[in-house]
Amino acid sequence: MAVTNSAGTGRSHGSAVGTGAFAAVVLVAVCGSPAYVDWAAANTDPAGAGGWFLRLLAWPAWRFGVGEGSGVSAADVTAILLVLLAAGFLHLLPAGRQARSPGVGQFFTGWAAYVLASGFAAFLGSFLGSDAALTAAFQATGTGVTYGFFAGWIIGAASLGGRA
Repeated sequence: MAVTNSAGTGRSHGSAVGTGAFAAVVLVAVCGSPAYVDWAAANTDPAGAGGWFLRLLAWPAWRFGVGEGSGVSAADVTAILLVLLAAGFLHLLPAGRQARSPGVGQFFTGWAAYVLASGFAAFLGSFLGSDAALTAAFQATGTGVTYGFFAGWIIGAASLGGRA
């Protein structure tokens, strides 16, 4: 008798990772774009909850040579790291594969992966900036984790798109 994987857990894990990583790419590409960042700064009220959230979504703001100077900045590297680390943590965290109810496990795994990825990306990216100090890195990590906590549910929900 051949040993088979009738539940398809390997395939569902891969697709949950893929959909979560794709959502991270889209979230960073759209909400971190110069057009969205400028729109959020000009058209939202930072004192209101909705405005605060829309401005928070613009946190991994990338420019990639747009505006002053050319080349890759620390913010650009942070946005790239966020996407790469999110995909890595989605792949590494086992909760979605081993949970009794895969849907809930996939959701919380995606959310947690994005929180961790945001914190690590902010921490590592802060050392590339002009004020590369440990205190600044800790403060950037706090901002990154806040962003990951409030935006991570989007990645968690996208992880549900994988075959269960």
